[in-house]
Amino acid sequence: MNNARGTVFKYNDNVDTDVIIPARYLNTPDAKELAKHCMEDIDPEFVNNANPGDIIVAGWNFGCGSSREHAPLAIKTVGISAVIAKSFARIFYRNAINIGLPILECEAAAEAIENGDEVEVNFDEGTITNLTKGETYQAEPFPAFIQEIIAAGGLLPSLRRNA
Repeated sequence: MNNARGTVFKYNDNVDTDVIIPARYLNTPDAKELAKHCMEDIDPEFVNNANPGDIIVAGWNFGCGSSREHAPLAIKTVGISAVIAKSFARIFYRNAINIGLPILECEAAAEAIENGDEVEVNFDEGTITNLTKGETYQAEPFPAFIQEIIAAGGLLPSLRRNA
């Protein structure tokens, strides 16, 4: 897997799927249309300020709420390269891996990293380096099979690749 490096957008605890992509936009399967509205209810300028490679850092229970694949898809389509949180809702975690969005649980990193910090993530080692503060945190690295899924761009592409 590749490393990720970008500027951080920091959010609090319990960012639910309806905040990530409001239900009023779920009538489209178009990922680019979904991305236009990602995080707009809590951060109206998010899509205008996010650049490819940027990283979301959040508190506890990121992605809680309804089971919608649209939430991680919208985040990935915006260009976010990784989400780091204290914890993830189980269904969001699975949906993120299924669409190839790397997510890491690391309480220490989520506590210390601030909005606007420059962060680099080494997915193979599970290291998260805050380049702004010169601090490194250790998350659990992905097992090889999850690394393969993410590297392929999601579960379906990885299955096609291995068929």
